[in-house]
Amino acid sequence: MTRPVVGIVGNSFLMNDQYPTFTVGEMCVSAVAHVSDCLPLAVPPNPDYTSPDDLMAACDGFVFTGGRPNVHPEEYGQNPTDAHGTFDRNRDRVSLALIRACVARGQPILGICRGFQEVAVAFGATLHPEIRDLPGRDNHRMPPDGTLEEQFELRHTVSVTPDGPFAKVFGASEVLTNTLHGQGIETSGARVVIDGWAPDGTPEAIYIDGAPGFTLSVQWHPEYNAAHDPVSRPLFQAFGNACRAWRAGERSQPVAMSA
Repeated sequence: MTRPVVGIVGNSFLMNDQYPTFTVGEMCVSAVAHVSDCLPLAVPPNPDYTSPDDLMAACDGFVFTGGRPNVHPEEYGQNPTDAHGTFDRNRDRVSLALIRACVARGQPILGICRGFQEVAVAFGATLHPEIRDLPGRDNHRMPPDGTLEEQFELRHTVSVTPDGPFAKVFGASEVLTNTLHGQGIETSGARVVIDGWAPDGTPEAIYIDGAPGFTLSVQWHPEYNAAHDPVSRPLFQAFGNACRAWRAGERSQPVAMSA
């Protein structure tokens, strides 16, 4: 059997500040190809060129990556402010519709950072624009300076439910992760199950209640050093296994059994 195809939803980018492109990070491509053992396929984040039906017919699973623009607050019933940062409404339109369609069918999805927030918003969650401003919360943003290794270093623990799906994937109820985000879940939707938390109470791992397929999503960046990190590697392996199951016609694999 050929490798499953994984669509990686990327970001819009101006090359040389004037030439429009669509990009996906090489870290995500490498994690999908080498750890999930799937064929990575870049998905342009613009509904003028894609539709959920076409994408789901072409791919077995999807990774929703991080990105500089944030989900527009109108998607969760709030008004935009300067604190919300920049937006990409085209990616919102692609990602949110695709997430809902995949969850309904049981097609595997993996959300990372902004993608984690997209999965949450798609099912009714709201976001806080700057969690470091909340009482008792830490600064989870990427350090502004330093090498790539320093920016992606493991900076805090994440505690997951001992008998939940993440613990089954990680083989542990506490793991060590990086952290490179400013926004975070404020209120979760009815189907958004928060299954992992940073020490300051920030939600870090979620899945969608009642979903017939893999919907594990994380607020950190597991694509960094994915082949060697003891937390990232089993997560991408579990996602790859779910994509292989989908490709083989096993359409009703519940989230808690996807590892």
